[in-house]
Amino acid sequence: MEDKNNILKWLNRETSDEELARLQESKDFKTLEKIAHYASQIETPKVNVDKALKDFKLRTQKTAKKGRIIPFNFKQISKYAAIIVVLLTTSYFLFFNNETSFKTQFSQTKTFNLPDNSEVILNSNSTITFNKNKWKSNRHLTLNGEAFFKVQKGKKFTVNTEIGEVTVLGTKFNVKERTNYFEVKTYEGLVSVAYKDTLVKLSKGTIFKVVNGTIDTVNTFDINENSWLQKESNFKSTALRFVLKEIENQFGYTIETKDIDLDILYSGGFTHADVNIALQSVTIPLQLSYKIEGEKIIIFNYDN
Repeated sequence: MEDKNNILKWLNRETSDEELARLQESKDFKTLEKIAHYASQIETPKVNVDKALKDFKLRTQKTAKKGRIIPFNFKQISKYAAIIVVLLTTSYFLFFNNETSFKTQFSQTKTFNLPDNSEVILNSNSTITFNKNKWKSNRHLTLNGEAFFKVQKGKKFTVNTEIGEVTVLGTKFNVKERTNYFEVKTYEGLVSVAYKDTLVKLSKGTIFKVVNGTIDTVNTFDINENSWLQKESNFKSTALRFVLKEIENQFGYTIETKDIDLDILYSGGFTHADVNIALQSVTIPLQLSYKIEGEKIIIFNYDN
């Protein structure tokens, strides 16, 4: 037919009534209808790839011999190309991107097992992410917050944080990573901690701590003292700002301070069972006071 543009428009169902009438008067309109009929079969979701390939090669050979030019429906091609892209993208996320995450909210803890049956207890306001599909060959996870680990023996086990990296083969240890604060405690076995150019081996009862980019000189702790696993938080010569931040994490309040030295050191602890008892445990030894207004805690000096 001479007007190929009208044919393409008809195949795509874009013709006007006047254009359709002219096409129907053409002597080739019946052939055109057959082409449209067979083209419509493409809509079926089941495709015999081998047969389609053979048919394509056969049509290509015939076309080469006859010297015919076959116009392509580019809209149809684009549509199936888009479908293929969606399928490939979906397949990637289903089969290759197997990232698993565990997250806790304020005043919440969570216990779960990793693929090798290592146990993790995740403290409040914390997140752990790892690749489940690659875990057997690469026991590597990322921690944002605090968690206690009971690692099954096996290949190297690595906990990565924004501040430092912790590596073990099988042991019990606690990792805490908050803003400007990094702490690792070993309860069993031997733990390797990498911080910038420093590599430290921590045996049972030893601690590695970095505060505001400076390595703390305190290097031991009592493994029998209660910890957040027993619903208590304990501190030894720790700046008040980090203690208050932990109260926020455990109880979900926002803390404001008025004319308080947030770098004053605090040694002691607080319970996770009652916010008032927790605040009293911190404020009384430091001669501070507090008041609770809704979801906000205000801490101030006695004389305010």
